[in-house]
Amino acid sequence: MDIFDKYALASGRHDRVLEVGSDPFNLRMEEIYSATEARVNGRRTILVGTNNYLGITFDPACTEAAIDAIRKYGTGTTGSRIANGTYSAHLALEEVLSRFLKRRSTMVFPTGYQANLGILAGLAGASDTIFLDADSHASIYDGSRLSGATLVRFRHNDPKDLDKRLTRPGTQGGCKLIVVEGIYSMLGDRAPLAEFAEVKREHGAYLLVDEAHSLGVLGDHGRGLAEEQGVEDDADFVVGTFSKSLGAVGGFGASNHPKFDVLRFCSRPYMFTASSSPSNVASVLVAVRRMAEQPELRLRLWDNARALHDGLSNLGLEIISPESPVIAIRMKDEETAIHAWNQLLENGIYVNLALPPGTPNGACLLRCSVSAAHTGEQIEEILARFAAMAAELNERSEKTLAAHATP
Repeated sequence: MDIFDKYALASGRHDRVLEVGSDPFNLRMEEIYSATEARVNGRRTILVGTNNYLGITFDPACTEAAIDAIRKYGTGTTGSRIANGTYSAHLALEEVLSRFLKRRSTMVFPTGYQANLGILAGLAGASDTIFLDADSHASIYDGSRLSGATLVRFRHNDPKDLDKRLTRPGTQGGCKLIVVEGIYSMLGDRAPLAEFAEVKREHGAYLLVDEAHSLGVLGDHGRGLAEEQGVEDDADFVVGTFSKSLGAVGGFGASNHPKFDVLRFCSRPYMFTASSSPSNVASVLVAVRRMAEQPELRLRLWDNARALHDGLSNLGLEIISPESPVIAIRMKDEETAIHAWNQLLENGIYVNLALPPGTPNGACLLRCSVSAAHTGEQIEEILARFAAMAAELNERSEKTLAAHATP
């Protein structure tokens, strides 16, 4: 028996994907021209699947801050936060984020994935129970498992199901931690957070909100869904990432709990990993200020999101997302989704191909994420290419029906 035999099914599916065209899971960006364009397979391509919501990856102030930090502090810290890896910039970023988020304390992590691992594994223990939305991100599942707590899933965006599960026998000991997301990454839908907050209060539970895809996107100040729905005081813990709206790499956890900082020497994912590079921290410091001081970026993002959502809907495509910067288009099956993805790429449009088991309800999706940096002309070009793709899929479907109808 070979150690990789357990992946035979996944490898077989991947081989079939490669027979159709490019590898969607190992696509190479040969050159990056801007926040919205790159060279892919030798072709200038519009990027519609990067989560670069505010489009600030090429912001001159951010890039200059990163370059300056490399010159002053070098390329890396070579140590964890509890060893030699805490620089003045790490503390400055935590202070800036705390002020922006209106939280007492913030902890910075090298990645958003690790932020969920570190906060969840630190907060919950073997005597506690974590209640998480069934559609939660992999990092939430992994952090929950790492904590050793009892794990209870409730139906996606269903406060009544959560309420029912909170009252079941076996979930009464220890602390109860509810985990939801602001915007869900696959379908772009939002948690009914005000209703979840009510359930949380009724049961004396704690509430953690992952604002990874909603930071900079929702709320009058861009603090996320909790701000938009007016329940920031009910969100005991907030987790987020720097790799979406802030255009870098890293993550954070924040809270008003007076004992939150105990996680700095009790959370293993925080304690035993090297800290974020000085250049990364420097660019995020500037990006947070951009996010706070330039609400027009968020307004432009939503203008683009509405234009693309409406345009794709008018093409007759099956949009299963609400109006959001994340737009999910359901394809009828895996073969159709792979074919459509390749056709778009060949015509200079990059989107995400999302297939089961990594999608809700086993859906086969083309996933778009809109940026404030997309121009009106680019939105029109994206819609034109999707129109051509939809027409080609209809033609293929008609030919298949005709072939089956032939005696």
